[in-house]
Amino acid sequence: MTTQQFLAFTVIGLMMAAFVWGRVRYDIVAMCSLLGAIALGVVPFQAAFSGFSDEIVIIVGSALVVSAGVARSGLVEAAVQRFVPQLSSVRAQLAVLVIVVTVLSAFVKNIGALAIMIPVAFQFARRSNVSASVFLMPMAFGALIGGLMTQVGTSPNIVVSRVRAEMVGQSFSMFDFTPVGATLVVTGIIYLVLFYRLVPNACAKRSPPTKR
Repeated sequence: MTTQQFLAFTVIGLMMAAFVWGRVRYDIVAMCSLLGAIALGVVPFQAAFSGFSDEIVIIVGSALVVSAGVARSGLVEAAVQRFVPQLSSVRAQLAVLVIVVTVLSAFVKNIGALAIMIPVAFQFARRSNVSASVFLMPMAFGALIGGLMTQVGTSPNIVVSRVRAEMVGQSFSMFDFTPVGATLVVTGIIYLVLFYRLVPNACAKRSPPTKR
């Protein structure tokens, strides 16, 4: 192993340890790791920030902006609120939340999809007198699998689409991932709704901070 390889693995190891430790914000850890790699000569200074001009980074960043806009608009939350009185059972509430988050995450980033529906999840939790974790963890899983259905739903789909374009001259289309992704989504939703009791049910029922 060369000195450069040793330094590279050292930086990666320290970065992973900081992620696991969890006491420092992830973005700060990532930036410090990049600066450390530059200082040690692992990453050339000329190439250090070239990734920010990559089309994948631009696509993901744009998707996050759209997700934040949709979340702050309150449109989806207002639409779901109409069905709140009709949903009396925890399983029905969970099914609606997971389905909505899954569909949204196919077109916006999963963080945005969760941000839109988390306030509704807390309302359901208070109404049904259960821990919010009963809804939040299945929603997180739904957001993860929902992104598998479209090209822009998750970053790996965007990456493999570009690699395919470089290799054969044609990228994947928006819904080329849908047949396989939709099958996984349907299976995942059924599992989450049927076996939601496997989710740890915390005793504390905390509400999100109210907006001012």
